[in-house]
Amino acid sequence: MGICDNDRPTASIDHVAYVDHTPKTLDIVNLTHDGRGVARWPESHVHAGKAVFVSGALPGEQVSVQQTTRSRHFDEAKTLEVLVASPDRVTPRCPHFGVCSGCVLQHMAEGEQIKAKQRVLLDNLQRIGHVQPQDVLPPLSGDAWGYRRKGRFSVRRVEKKDKTLVGFRELDPRFVADIRECHTLVPSIGFKIDALSALVDGMDARRDIPQIEFIAGDASPDGSGVALVFRHLQPLGDADRAKLLAFAQAHDFNIFLQPGGLDTMHPLAGEASQLAFRLPQWDVELQFRPLDFIQVNAKLNEAMIARALELLDVQPGERVLDLFCGLGNFTLPLARVVGDAGTVVGVEGDAGLVQRARANAEHNGLHNVSFHAADLSKDLAGQPWLKTGFDKLLLDPARSGALEVLKQFPLKGLKRIVYVSCHPASLARDAGYLVNEAGWTLRAAGVMDMFPHTAHVESIAVFEQA
Repeated sequence: MGICDNDRPTASIDHVAYVDHTPKTLDIVNLTHDGRGVARWPESHVHAGKAVFVSGALPGEQVSVQQTTRSRHFDEAKTLEVLVASPDRVTPRCPHFGVCSGCVLQHMAEGEQIKAKQRVLLDNLQRIGHVQPQDVLPPLSGDAWGYRRKGRFSVRRVEKKDKTLVGFRELDPRFVADIRECHTLVPSIGFKIDALSALVDGMDARRDIPQIEFIAGDASPDGSGVALVFRHLQPLGDADRAKLLAFAQAHDFNIFLQPGGLDTMHPLAGEASQLAFRLPQWDVELQFRPLDFIQVNAKLNEAMIARALELLDVQPGERVLDLFCGLGNFTLPLARVVGDAGTVVGVEGDAGLVQRARANAEHNGLHNVSFHAADLSKDLAGQPWLKTGFDKLLLDPARSGALEVLKQFPLKGLKRIVYVSCHPASLARDAGYLVNEAGWTLRAAGVMDMFPHTAHVESIAVFEQA
């Protein structure tokens, strides 16, 4: 799906043959990090006391389940019937809920979803990092529907159904879900899935297109703000290209083709419209390419930047370092805040993103910011930017976290660190290092609902010198 995937336990295939499919009744006592109910087999069961992870179940419920997989330390099951419902249960909005893996929490009230994510964060901080924040930040939430502007559809021709499926994976990841619509995607994409499926199904290359990436920015002057990237394994014929072009014109899409690696992506025809999104609070516009990383939730992204800058407490004239800076999502607003007397340095591992971040700085008339390309998981001793002093540090790493760079960084000169995380386990590990080994204090931490109705946990933490 193009988002930060949550780790979830998977059963060994060796044990699948021994699964007991007879319906059983279980009491759900907790929720896993990937949104499944937690139960234990009762005393009457041959594996009494063993943990069972139940899809579609909520804490406090009694459910009838069917076991789906078995492994040494836990079993997995799916809900057949809710016998006693939780007060937090709601009717899922999407007709594909329970089959499609795109959302796993639509059956849970929105306000309770973010509370559950906060519990995941605090549990990870304590269990993995052996730390706890002095304060818990109020959760950041935004629109729960029509928010997702970036992702990836899987595509598969299914001969038994005599159709081509375009959608997300099923809960069983071996299969592509047969979906017609998605309510969490921006409407210009979410309600065009049926049309996309019909388009690909009518192409000669329908068996040679494994995925379609989508991304949406703000509408450009010509009205187009959506790009689709078709990955294709064989060259497309003229008839297929004509069908794609007609589809693009009918639905106001920019269509790109990707016959190989990332560097093979190119417009279907002519010059594509420039993709961009604005951050009005800081008078910044970020331009991007269709396969670039951008935060998927536009409104939550603005709220997240505002909170990060507030926690960082940036003052005019300070020097700020933004690690894992991407296109400059935090870097350019920071440059506005520090003013001409201050300096912001952005560092990113992807050289292409660094190039576009520099172009974005120029595009926005910001000359107090510089960008550098560096693999932040490697030895940084020779990096010139590391040798200059900074007042504040902001990090927004991938799910693997930032431990390697934190261990190399001269932390003593900093006044404050703000850490934005897409994976609570790696944040917890890195927080444990900062607090228990480097002598910092975890001043506050909290969650941000970047992906409503999914189990994904986005969080933010602020550290101060002890």
